[in-house]
Amino acid sequence: MCGVRSDGRRHGTILVRVRADALRRLGLHPDQPTSGPADPLPPKWWGPWARRAALPPGPNRA
Repeated sequence: MCGVRSDGRRHGTILVRVRADALRRLGLHPDQPTSGPADPLPPKWWGPWARRAALPPGPNRA
């Protein structure tokens, strides 16, 4: 389902279906529980700061 929120931002939902035999070929089992992150989440400020720090210096750096 795609659309525009009341604040004007677009949103969407993607549904991915994979056949059980395709999962088995990858060493997965369709009845396995979903996985979760193993490490704690980084602090909220980390994302933007880390992206800026990781960019090489140059004219395209914003």
